[in-house]
Amino acid sequence: MEDITIAVLGDPADTVLEGLSALGPNVRVLLAKTAEELGPDMPKARVLFNWTGAQSEVIKVFNTAPIEWMHSRYAGLDKLLFPELVASPVPLTNGSGVFSQSLGEFVLAGILYFAKDITRMNLAKSERRWEVFDVEEIRYRTLGIVGYGDIGRAIAWRAKAMRMKVLGLRRDPAPREGDEFCDKIYATADLHEMLPLCDYVAVAAPLTPATNHMLSTAEFALMRPNAVVLNVGRGPVIDEEALIAALQNKQIKGAALDVFEFEPLPQESPLWDMPNVLMSAHTADHTKDWLVDAVSFFVEQFGRWQRGEPLQNVVDKHAGY
Repeated sequence: MEDITIAVLGDPADTVLEGLSALGPNVRVLLAKTAEELGPDMPKARVLFNWTGAQSEVIKVFNTAPIEWMHSRYAGLDKLLFPELVASPVPLTNGSGVFSQSLGEFVLAGILYFAKDITRMNLAKSERRWEVFDVEEIRYRTLGIVGYGDIGRAIAWRAKAMRMKVLGLRRDPAPREGDEFCDKIYATADLHEMLPLCDYVAVAAPLTPATNHMLSTAEFALMRPNAVVLNVGRGPVIDEEALIAALQNKQIKGAALDVFEFEPLPQESPLWDMPNVLMSAHTADHTKDWLVDAVSFFVEQFGRWQRGEPLQNVVDKHAGY
């Protein structure tokens, strides 16, 4: 069997990458943080696996080696795509789906956090007050999902199991697998039609020029006063200043955020002190085995590529996801 060289941009000290040994004996793995450190055999690489490499290093490898397929550990590609890659016939795949289930759970946790008013419960407990109040049943509530892709389906499946009404929004509303978890699918152009119908708005959209600040002042003004925004997609899809203003002015009820426009979140951000904000430091998908799963997915993908089978998660490089 033909020997194949794979260039992996990542930290050689990252022990989880030892899982690449499962690629097989005829595979030579070059692993380093930079293109230069990959060594003199880097120009022989036919596959590029970007684990944690900077875009500049990815470009160097791509422009030097005869890359036939490139895979990114991450689902988000806004910091990776570059003109030469987009214009080339080289297929690009990503880690979409590997982390979706945990993100779906985070959204459900955020919904229940606000429905059951956990903040109020914790405050009463800290003050040793026996406070009795009403809570919300989410089966009577509507969830809108902005960006109904793989993460969106993981969210919808859980929400539908809780008997919520679920609305999905994506660029192409034509029927596809997974739509059975939604009561209705909207086209992206109909965002303003969907938002006023939602008690909860989960954002799972990729970051592209078209989705940057997709939710801003005009969109928050359309939401219900009891609406909760939950973001597990990309931070800049939401205009953070507009979100903060909507929370401060009580235009919306609250927010559950795993991603932010600037990370780490600046110390001066008002979000830190807001009682109506649930926050995670971009760790909602950091399960015990999340990195192991990411390596295993690449190994599975490599097997498909080697056998000439269709790859999973092939990215539309022009669309950005």
